Amino acid sequence: MVKPKVLITRKWPAEVERQLQGLYDVTLNEQDIPLSIQELKTALQNYDAVLPTVTDPMTSEVLMVENKRVKILGNFGVGFNHIDVDSAKSQGIVVTNTPGVLTDCTADIAMLLLLMSARRGAEGDRHIRNHQWTGWRPTQMLGHKVTGKTLGLIGFGRIAQAVADRAHFGFGMKIIFFNRSAIAQEIIAKYQAVQTSTIEEVLSEANFVSLHCPGGKATHHLINEQRLKMMRPSAHLINTARGDVVDSKALIKALKYGWIAGAGLDVFENEPNLDKDFLNMENVSLLPHLGSATEETRIAMGNQVLKNLSAFFAGEEPEDRVV
Repeated sequence: MVKPKVLITRKWPAEVERQLQGLYDVTLNEQDIPLSIQELKTALQNYDAVLPTVTDPMTSEVLMVENKRVKILGNFGVGFNHIDVDSAKSQGIVVTNTPGVLTDCTADIAMLLLLMSARRGAEGDRHIRNHQWTGWRPTQMLGHKVTGKTLGLIGFGRIAQAVADRAHFGFGMKIIFFNRSAIAQEIIAKYQAVQTSTIEEVLSEANFVSLHCPGGKATHHLINEQRLKMMRPSAHLINTARGDVVDSKALIKALKYGWIAGAGLDVFENEPNLDKDFLNMENVSLLPHLGSATEETRIAMGNQVLKNLSAFFAGEEPEDRVV
C-alpha cells in the first residue's frame, strides 16, 4: 500500500517526527527555515498533506495554485489566521488545528508577562546586566501590585479561563471579561467574574488587560489608539493571542506618552520583524512567541496533528477540523 506523502514545513520535536515517518512518506525541514511562497505552492502540488505553522502564509495565492495534490492542512497550532480558510474551503482542502493541548502553557506565559510588566522584571534584568545597579534604595523601580487588582480579559475561551484560574485563585484578582457569546453561569460563578457588554468597559475598568481573541479580519487592530486611550494610566496590556490584534504604532504611542503604564507581548505584527521602536522602550516586556514552548506541549501539539491526520486518511472526521 502506498503511503500518503506528507510535508512538515518546520522542525518538530524528534519524537513526533519519528512517529510520522513510521506512518507516512514524510519530508522533514531539517534546516528549520521558513518556506517561500513558491515552495509552499510546490508543496501543495506534490504532497497529500502539508503540516504548516504560523510562519507559513497559506494565502489565497498559495491555496489557489493549479494542479494541487494536497487534501489536508494539518496546522501545528491552535491559531489559523495565517491560512485563508475561505480559499481552502472553496478548494475542498480540509484544515485542522491543535486546540486544548496548549492551554496551560500559554496561560502561564500570559501570567509571566503580566508579572514582568507589573514589577518591571525585564527592565530590572537589563539594569543588572548593564552594570547599572548601585544597590537597594526605597524608590528604585517601583512597579504595580498584582494581588487583589482587576484583570480584564478580552475573549473568555479555554486559555482566558486558565489565566483567570491562576489570577483569581493565585493572586486574588477580580475578573471581568468581554466575550462575543454568553458564558455559562457556573463558569462565571467559579471565578466570581463579571461579563461586560462591551470591550470598552473592560479597558476602562481593568488594572491589567489580557488579550485572548483569535486573529483575522474581524479582530485586526481591535486594540487601536482610541481604545488604548480608554485604559487607565496605571494599566498594563498583555498579548499572547495574535500580533495583529494590537495596532503596534498605537501601542508604542501609548507607552511613550503614558496612556498606559506598560505592556507584555509574546506576539507581534509581522513577526519576527517587530517594530524596532519596541526595542528602545523600558516599559514593555518582550518574548519571542513562547506561549506553547515547552517540550510537553509541543509534543502534545504534534501528536494532535498526527491524530487528525490518522482520522482523515482513515476516512473519518478529524477531531479538530476547522474547515
